[in-house]
Amino acid sequence: MRALRVVGLHEDGKSIVCEDPARGERFLLPADERLRAAARGDVTRLGQIEIETECQMRPREIQARIRAGESVEQLAASAGIPVQRVERFSYPVLLERARTAELAQQAHPVREDGPDVRTLGEVVAYAFGVRGQDYSRAEWDSWRGEDGKWVVALRWHAGRSDNRAHWSFSPGAHGGTVTALDEHAEDLLDPHRAPLTLRAVDAESPDQPGPPTPRSESAGSGSRGAKEAKPKVKNGHPVVPAWEDVLLGVRSRRG
Repeated sequence: MRALRVVGLHEDGKSIVCEDPARGERFLLPADERLRAAARGDVTRLGQIEIETECQMRPREIQARIRAGESVEQLAASAGIPVQRVERFSYPVLLERARTAELAQQAHPVREDGPDVRTLGEVVAYAFGVRGQDYSRAEWDSWRGEDGKWVVALRWHAGRSDNRAHWSFSPGAHGGTVTALDEHAEDLLDPHRAPLTLRAVDAESPDQPGPPTPRSESAGSGSRGAKEAKPKVKNGHPVVPAWEDVLLGVRSRRG
């Protein structure tokens, strides 16, 4: 056990700063009622505080919350009680959860046409093999839901994703049955099911005017223009416009 020296009060005004003289490490110690009683040497008050802390959560409540899915660390942190106290009463419940997860792996998945002849463990192991994933790294767990039924969970990593699948476990004859509760659980029960895909839709492009279509009238008018530009011929001789037509720019209509 290392001896620490008191440096002073922390900035928050709720903690005492202590330091290890040998290593220079600093620690924060909550300035709570227990510390004040210890500083006074009040052993009686320390015992009362211990009893009050333990009475905040009874063993039955600890076991009920662990059975509902909380971990020892989560419960200790949320209740503000030592981890050792939670461990003291949670051990038998943790064994129960582990045993239920093992039993659920021997249950038969419920499908549309009835229970599968294979067990949940066999189906999931096959699905992992199809996907090329390591089934030995997957972790099973179970807890009792609010409705009183057992929920079995499987957790595994695939790449950077943390995946979880859940089933409802109903113990019974021949191992009981399990029913998928989410999409991950359904996918593991049917690894060959084609995933839903969405067909890409081409974005509608705004209407753009196409290239102008040549008009026959234009060609015709051009032909007529060419024909009109062609000097008229009368009796094999070109018609010579009169001088006033040349001056006024008027085509001669004579002849």
